[in-house]
Amino acid sequence: MSRILLVEDDREIISSLSEFLNHEGFDVKNAKGQASALQLIHENSFDLVLLDIQLADGNGFTTCSAIKSEYDIPVIFLTASGDEYSTVTGFDLGADDYIAKPFRPRELVSRIKNILRLTGNTGGITQIGDVSVDTVRGTASRNGKDLYLSALEYRLLLVFINNKNAVLSRTRLLESIWDIAGEFVNDNTLTVYIKRLREKIEKDPQNPEIIKTVRGIGYRLDL
Repeated sequence: MSRILLVEDDREIISSLSEFLNHEGFDVKNAKGQASALQLIHENSFDLVLLDIQLADGNGFTTCSAIKSEYDIPVIFLTASGDEYSTVTGFDLGADDYIAKPFRPRELVSRIKNILRLTGNTGGITQIGDVSVDTVRGTASRNGKDLYLSALEYRLLLVFINNKNAVLSRTRLLESIWDIAGEFVNDNTLTVYIKRLREKIEKDPQNPEIIKTVRGIGYRLDL
């Protein structure tokens, strides 16, 4: 799973973008300014940095320069400053891509995956028993054989992976898969997709060992 550091001082953007990227299979941490961003990079291993220009302290340009001087981490500028000077300055400082706000979330994910492929920082494969989930290619397999998950089944599995060992209510799961379905997903539909997902990833779907039912509350993925 690729680890992303989001350096942004807007709380609303931090919340919405982090949630979206987590649902897409990325492990996201955030920092509001240059000092906290550099501290996190020093203490953790990241595959990519999403960086705004306007920060709580410092600015995106100096932060990018500091990152590139010490670490081999790709940086994507994510900012409302889309003028030519800002774009050129960002690339001159070593930025790997530059995306102006407002942006389409799906396009952002595509650009992130492209940079990760080009730099070789594609993250690890999440292993759940004998099931392997490749979050960069968007595939899941068991013992080398593709499980051919549907978009909703895959999204549902990612939600569980990103909340491993935590109990997720049915309401939380419904909210997480609603937008990708393009229409309202009701409680009965969720039951059907849980059943289908178990049939593909569990050795014995009738006695699941991966996605377990927590009676009266919801479900939990044991990883």
